[in-house]
Parts: sequence; structure tokens; C-alpha cells
Amino acid sequence: MTTKLVQRVERVVIRFAGDSGDGMQLTGDRFTAETASLGNDLATLPNFPAEIRAPAGTLPGVSSFQLHFADHDVLTPGDEPDVLVAMNPAALRANLADLPRGGTVIVDSDAFGARALAKVGYATNPVEDGSLESYRVHALPLTSMTVEALKPFGLSRKDAERSKNMFALGMLSWLYDRGTQGTERFLRTKFATKPDILEANLTAFKAGWAFGETTEAFAVRYQVAPAPAKPGTYRNITGNVALAYGLVAAAHRAGLPLVLGSYPITPASDILHTLSGLKRFGVTTMQVEDEIAGVGAALGASFGGALGVTTTSGPGLALKSETIGLAVSLELPLVVVDVQRGGPSTGLPTKTEQADLLQAMFGRNGESPVPVVAPASPTDCFDVAFEAVRIATTYRTPVLLLSDGYLANGSEPWAVPDVATLPVIDADQATAPNGLADDGVTPAFRPYLRDPQTLARPWAVPGTAGLEHRIGGLEKADVTGEISYDPDNHDRMVRLRRAKIDGIDVPDLDVDDPDGAARVLVLGWGSSYGPVAAGVRAARESGLSVAHAHLRHLNPFPANLGSVLRGYDRVLVPEMNLGQLALLLRARYLVDVVGYNRVRGLPFTSGELVDAISQLAQEVQPHPAHDTEVPA
Repeated sequence: MTTKLVQRVERVVIRFAGDSGDGMQLTGDRFTAETASLGNDLATLPNFPAEIRAPAGTLPGVSSFQLHFADHDVLTPGDEPDVLVAMNPAALRANLADLPRGGTVIVDSDAFGARALAKVGYATNPVEDGSLESYRVHALPLTSMTVEALKPFGLSRKDAERSKNMFALGMLSWLYDRGTQGTERFLRTKFATKPDILEANLTAFKAGWAFGETTEAFAVRYQVAPAPAKPGTYRNITGNVALAYGLVAAAHRAGLPLVLGSYPITPASDILHTLSGLKRFGVTTMQVEDEIAGVGAALGASFGGALGVTTTSGPGLALKSETIGLAVSLELPLVVVDVQRGGPSTGLPTKTEQADLLQAMFGRNGESPVPVVAPASPTDCFDVAFEAVRIATTYRTPVLLLSDGYLANGSEPWAVPDVATLPVIDADQATAPNGLADDGVTPAFRPYLRDPQTLARPWAVPGTAGLEHRIGGLEKADVTGEISYDPDNHDRMVRLRRAKIDGIDVPDLDVDDPDGAARVLVLGWGSSYGPVAAGVRAARESGLSVAHAHLRHLNPFPANLGSVLRGYDRVLVPEMNLGQLALLLRARYLVDVVGYNRVRGLPFTSGELVDAISQLAQEVQPHPAHDTEVPA
């Protein structure tokens, strides 16, 4: 057996790419799971077409999965891969431009036939014509080796070829010293009722590992040490799963059953899938006939005393707008999760975007303010879901939670919290009359008699004796809740609803400004956190003094946001839209923020943000620490 050198590296970015039917998402997911179990920090970027089965061998049909893992804190899936695994010519052509010169290319040479090459515009085979000489190329007959390994099973060539992703996974697992036991357990569980398929996949996986161990194609094996981490129990988690768990944990701490009304829509459907498996925790899920039914069921559940939740993406949010407005009028708790995607209309169902902020803020008729919150990372989806439930139940209001496809499908290690240590949420449902009737003596229930601190109205569960009251979308009289067309009452109710949202308890914005001398602030929201933080880190390493802050609460804004913005000469706001947060900031604070805007269906790279930061920093001159006090 050839003795292989072992080289320690700090970080690696691998991109698996192939047809959407080649199992690249499964391959990447399993490699990620093994990487997480070894203690590396990581971030992932699944990227796949919207079609269930896109045309084989074509550029639109390419599916990829990028993983960045390291022995230190990882903020992004990586600007560019170090290693590209291309299962066919389409995968190579679609992804080669992202690979830096000197990078490693591993291709399935069996897939580079004349027909496959011509389908994507290759006149000659790039593996043989010298066009890849700037890269380290390993052209390996992955398909043939898989078929050969599975000969004892008597499978047809077509069936045997389906396991080539497992061969590639085994080979890469050896090359980067990943474990095998987790994948073997996964396969045994997944194919427990199909023993022939199970043995074929296990054999292909082990054959790939053995090939890596014995071939002379790879002279070096790579190791990445675990990243420092606080003691605790960790697991790899996607944003959608973390969000689902956050909703359940919050409902548990509020002592409420959780009811989800949802219509499947990409990229939010995994929240429905996850919650449907958690019935034992007091969760009821309803897959309904359309988006309107979903939010109607959720609002009805809230009226009935449960925590009502509905999940959707941008097109569905538009359909839900009338019922969200009804929830504003009824002043009942409701959590609306919008996992944003490229738009408008059907748009780019599997690609990410941050273009629903203004719809969340204003996409309803009349004056109908709602709180808006946004997670910064896949694991932050848990915390922000918990926060959304706190706000909804405390202030009796619908809450818009803006995730997006990048967070929903991306994953990272998560320190599993002890639920018993999470804050208790006081749902404070009404149990008795809270006022007096017109005679001033008889106890009576006043459905719009507000809490003086939160301005929330009582949450009265139907069937509670003595708490009968009128409900509906017509304007209500202050305190009594009777239908009212009085102009002054309507003005008062509109202002009270606005004041309730404006008064929500939101923590001040923290600013990362190490030396206090920065004159440029980079302000992000939502999923831009990772690329922005990585960009700021790189800008500082190049000698620039730059501050960084990130918004979780988008309505209401933190109370100190205005003073923070005015404490810097220039403010850069990167967004995956055409400047929606920038528009709100300019209107609210009269600060001429500078937008950096991209709507390509992909997250920012840290490199492009470094360029944007550097360009803005050149416009100002450094000066001593701020006179304006800015939170550290």
C-alpha cells in the first residue's frame, strides 16, 4: 500500500456539482454531517434548479453543494471553491469560472463523451485539450469504478451508476479524513426496507474510500483540526429546521399549543415537514389548500387560544396580506414566516433574495403596522423564531419573520440549548372580567382595555365564561370593542395600534468598532451578516478602520439606531435587493446611507464587500475616536 503524506490545512472549500439527479445535495449533506461531527466550524451553500428533474446534462440542470469548513470561526460558505468535483461537462462548465487558478478539479471522465460535451458547447474535451492546465486535474472514471464495484449485485449499468455519488463521497471522505460511521448509519436507516439498494450504496461508498487509500492519483491526504468551541452538545442544523425548533421551544415556554397552517412553497416547505414530525410536543400541522387558507387557519387557532403560525415565501405573503391585516385589527398573536426567494411573481424559487422587506412593512391596506424581525444565520433562526413568539404573544400582534433561501437551506453547527434555561413567555390569557359595565358596578369584560405598559389588549379564549365579545374586521370602539364608525375613535385606534408597535421592547443596536476611530459603518440585516462580517474582518486585516452593526429588529428599529448612524461619516448598507432598508433609513433618519445592492439569487461574497468598503473608506479621512458615544 502506498504511504500517503498527511498535510494539515486551516480551511477547505469544496463544491460538489452534477446533474440534479446525481445526488449532489445528498452527497454534500453527508459530507457536511461528518465534518460537523469532527468539530470543524462550517457553512454551506446548496444551489439547485427549481425543476423537480431538470434536463439531464444541461447547464440549467446543474445542482451544486458548497461546503466551507475550517479550524476557526467560519462566517460564509466561501467566496470560491478550493476543490470542484464535477460529475459531467455541464457541471464543469457551470462552475469552473468560480474556481481560482491552481485549484483542484476532480471530474468523472466517463461522463465526458462527445454528446455530453456538445450539449454544453464544448467543441473538444477540456480534460484533454490543455484548457485546464492552470488547475490540478484528476480525471477519474468514477462511473466505471462504481459499476465494477457493484458487479456482484447483478444490477443493470443504469442502476449501478446511481451509486456513483456514494463512490465520490467515499473518495472525498478519505481525502479529507472524514469519518464513515455516520454515513453508514444514515444509509442503513434510509434503505432499511430495501436491502439490495442499501448494500449497493454501502459498497460504492466503501469502494470510493478504498480507491482514495490505494490510488497514486492522490499523494497527499488532508486534515483540518477541530475549531475552538464552548463546551456543550452540538449538531449540524439548517435554518428551516432551527426555525421550526425555535417555534416549538417558544410555544413550550409560553405554555401554548402550536398550530401551523401552511401551503407548501419553496423554500419554506421544510418548516412544515419538520413541524409535522413534532406532534408529541403539542404541535398541530395543517397542509391546507392554498396560502389564504393557511393564514386563516393560523389566525383562527390564535383566536382559539393557541400559538398560530403560518409559513410562506414572497408570492404567498402577498396572498396572505388581507388576513394579516385582519390580525392587526383583531390584535391577536400570529407569527408569519416569509422565507424569501427571488422575485417578482414565481421568480427564482430556489434562489435567495432579501426583496420582501417593504412588502412586510407596508404590504397591507390601511394603517396596519406589524413588527418585523430577521435572523442573521441558520442557527440564529432558532433565536429569532423565539423572539417572534415573544413579541406576538406579549403585544398581541402578528409578527413578520424574514428568513431567506440562503439561511433556510444553509447549515452550520448549533449548540443545542437547555430548553429549561430559555426565558419564560407569559401568554397571560384573560380568565375573568377586567372592568365594569356602564352602570359602574357590574363586572364586565372590556376587550380593548389595554395593558398600560404594552398597550396589548386582553387575549380571551372563546368559551371562557363572562368573556364573550364581538370580533371581526370592522373598526372597534376603544375599550368596549363595539363596532364604531366614529371618526375620532378611528383616529385613536389607528394611533394606539401604531404606538403599541413603536413601544415594543427592542434592545439597542450593538456596534463593533474596536478602536472607536472608524468613520465608515457597514450596516446589514438578515442573511447578509456572514458575508458582511467576513468582509469587515478582511478590510480590517488590510489596515482599514471600519465599524460593523447588524439589525435583527426592522420594525420597530432599535431606539439608538439614529444616533449610531449619525456617528459615522458614511454608512454602507449591503442588501440583496435594490435598496429597501436604505430607503427606510433615509426616510426615517435623514441619513444619506450608501447602498451596495445585488439581486443575483446568490449571497454576497466577502471579496466584493471588501472592495465596496475600501472604495467608501477612500472618500473619508481617518480622525480620532468619535465624540458621539457609540455602543461597543
